Order: sequence, then C-alpha cells, then structure tokens
Amino acid sequence: METLTKNLIGKVPEKVLNILTTLEKGGFEAYLVGGCVRDMIIGREPKDWDITTNATPEQIIPLFEKTIYENKFGTVGVCVIRETTGEDVSQETKYDIIEVTPYRIEGLYSDKRHPDEVKFSQRIEDDLKRRDFTINALALNSKGHLVDLFEGIKDIQNKTIRTVGDAKERFNEDALRLIRAVRFSTELDFVISHETISAIVENSALIKNISFERIRDEFSKIIMSKYPMTGIGMLSKLKLLQHIIPELEEGINCEQKGEHIYDVFEHILHALGHAADKKEPLDIRLSALFHDIGKPRTRRWDGTKAGGKGKYTFYGHEVVGARMVKKIMERLKFPGDISEKVEKLVRYHMFFSDTETITLSAVRRVIVNVGKTNIWDLMKVRECDRVGMKKKEAPYRLRKYHAMIEECLRDPISVSQLKIDGTILMNELGIKPGPKMGFILNALLEEVLDDPSKNVREYLDVRVAKLNSLSDTDLKALGEKAKEKKEELEEKEVLQLHKKHGVTK
Repeated sequence: METLTKNLIGKVPEKVLNILTTLEKGGFEAYLVGGCVRDMIIGREPKDWDITTNATPEQIIPLFEKTIYENKFGTVGVCVIRETTGEDVSQETKYDIIEVTPYRIEGLYSDKRHPDEVKFSQRIEDDLKRRDFTINALALNSKGHLVDLFEGIKDIQNKTIRTVGDAKERFNEDALRLIRAVRFSTELDFVISHETISAIVENSALIKNISFERIRDEFSKIIMSKYPMTGIGMLSKLKLLQHIIPELEEGINCEQKGEHIYDVFEHILHALGHAADKKEPLDIRLSALFHDIGKPRTRRWDGTKAGGKGKYTFYGHEVVGARMVKKIMERLKFPGDISEKVEKLVRYHMFFSDTETITLSAVRRVIVNVGKTNIWDLMKVRECDRVGMKKKEAPYRLRKYHAMIEECLRDPISVSQLKIDGTILMNELGIKPGPKMGFILNALLEEVLDDPSKNVREYLDVRVAKLNSLSDTDLKALGEKAKEKKEELEEKEVLQLHKKHGVTK
C-alpha cells in the first residue's frame, strides 16, 4: 500500500499539489477525493481534481490569491493560472478551476437529487460515508496517506461497483446514482455487485425524479464508453431504460426474419457496438442506436410470398423512426445541431440499398437532403446497420457507393471556374447580355482547360476584347470546341474516380 500511495502522489500535477500543501500549511487537513484518486489507482488520466478539507469556505478563501465562491454546498473554486503556449488568452480562459469542498454531512434528500441541508464537518469519515460507490470513497493527502474506509481498493482490484453502505439508502438519497452505476460499469469495464443490482431494480422508478438534462449527460457517457452495447442492455435489464427511452424496448422480441438473425433490439445494439469499435463520435453512435427504432411500429406480415412463406415488412420505418428520434432528442434536451443530424441520418439510412437500381440523380438528392458534410457519416451508419446484421458490407457494393458519392461531390467543369463571369463582362468590360456573352465565356474556358495558368484576370480581360471582335459564327465554333474538351476531361475524371474505387461505370 505504501508503494502504491507514493506512486500516486507522483501523478498529481504540481498546481493541484500546491493547493493541498497550502491548506495543510494553513493548519488544515486536505485530501484529493473521489474519481481522481480512483482513476490514478486504475491507471487512467483523471479529468477533474477534487479536494476536500476540514476548512470552511471562509477559511479557504484567504489562503489563495483568486477564488470563486457561489455554491450553497460550500465548494470554493481555486483559480490556478493555466499554462499557455504564449498566445494571448482571455481572462475567462486564463485560469483552471480546482474545486475545494469542506467535509460535509448531508441531510435528507427530499427531491431524490440534492440534500435538504448540508453541515460542515471536521472528520474525513463523515465526508466519505456520503459518497455513492466504494471506488469513489477514497481520499489521498499530500504525504501519500490513503483513506479507504469502505474497501474501495479491494473493489477496484475485483473490478466491482458497490455502493457505500446500504444501497437502497444511497439510491433514495440521489436517484441519478442508479444510472451512474451503469455508466461506471461500462466506462471501467467493472461488474455491478449483486446487492447493488437488486437495489437498482427495486428502486428503478426513482429515476423519474431526475431531470432529463442530468440523465442525458450520464446516458451520453454510456454511449461514448468502450462498451455501450452492454450499457444499453444493462439499462434495460435493470428496469431503467423504460423510464428513459421506452421506445427502444419496443424492439425486444420484435422478430425480423429475412437477412436478420436478431430481433430489432439486439440488432440496434450490435450496430451501436460496431460504431463504438470504430471509435465514432456521439452523433454517429446515437444514429446507429436509433436507426431502426421505427421498425416495431411499422412491422406488417406479408403472406403473399411464393411457396407460402411469408415475411415481415417495415415499409416507411425510417420516416416513422425519424419522427420518434426527434421527440426522444427533445425529451433528453440534446443540443439542436446534434438532434437535427441524428434525425436526418435515421431518416435517410435506407437510401443506399441497391447499386443496380440507384442512380446518380438519386444520390445527388440524398446529398441535398442530408447535406454534403453529413453524407459520409450516413455511409458510416449504413455500415453499422449491415454489421449489426452480422453481415460484412459487400466490398464491391461499398466501393460503388463511395464512387457514386465522390462523382456527385466532384466539382463539375464549367465556366464558373473562370476568374471572370457575366457580371464582370457586363459591368467592367462592356459586353452586352446575350448569346455572344456565352460564346465568349466558353471560348475562354477552352483556353483555360488547355493551360490553367491563363485563368487570371490580366490575361482574360485582354482575351475578352479580342474575342468580342470576332463574328458570332467564329465565337460559336470556339464555344463548341470548349464543350467537346469539357466532356472529354469530365469522362477522364470519372474513369479515374472509378479506377480509384475499383468499380466499373
């Protein structure tokens, strides 16, 4: 244990250690507490550094040059100058805030989230026994002394999530802990103890007392964990999902048949799992989870198939699913940009299905619908869908999709690429609108296609004057020549693109 604690102190940033020692020099106890201690023991990089002390806010504030104190629970934010690379920074971003909180004894939790009353204590024991899980009830001081009253080290070694004291009491105090248990399990790859699981199931309805903003934050962390597939499955088995996103559970035992070997719920979990394996961001993971959420509400039995073998159909499930997703994202208070993107990806995830019938014009329409910035993300969701069926995306089909998208996104060869346009011809060079203007622009394009270095105003202005002196017949001939060269170059570009992806046109 002594070796462990010495190694831990070596991992503490100097700015954090200075706060600990400043408090101690002031005659007070001070400990790092909670998740930062847990993460250092596990070998993870702590995201936040929390300090607890037997000093009151009035005693903490004079010890530091700059602090922030506007917390009824006694937390003082100590402002530490942030290391910069030399560039100017605003006053708001100049400091890192390290939170220092007095030891606390908490009263009843009437709202199942916040204590009705907080009293300051002189004993670290009082503070640790109010913590949620044993792995978070660890405290470490600057000398390397580790306080572990509830066998948190043992639970870390055994990879176990267990509440401090009576599980029912902890969950009745703060119902957000119900979902936090699942979140820690998925983030750390720990198992939840049997007694803790039993208490979660028994008290699952308490989650309804928690705001959806807080639930969303924990839910998002589960989705962004290494094992979100397991996390969503746990939320369902522990009776929590029915209070958060009950629409997902409509897919349980919703058989699909056909190419699908899983019911709808299992399929979307596998799709989410693939997104996590690919380390995709939150919006892609949510889209993978929700992409088939509309299937249970659109499932119909079609008994007309030859040979008397019927099948299930899910016509329009992507439209129904998009509407459901909009309501879910609004309920969970997700930001508008994420909500809009996930809704679009769910709405159009069925687009890429058949390379034999899909057309470039159809691809262009879907690009307009989802936006150029989202089209490749749509392909990622499509891949998650396929892998969620335990089917690898057919290499040729995937290459074909990519080639068609690139072809549609490719800038067309046109007079718009010239450094001169109709407005300049009229306003600056005195060319009147009409067929002759078009002939001139196409003639300029023909020259620029041969020699791109000519696409500068100095050259083009001189050429306009000369071309304007030609007859309409001569100009038209030059324009036709430009059109032929344009088509030839475009054909070469498309052939190169198809060659890149290994597909035939």
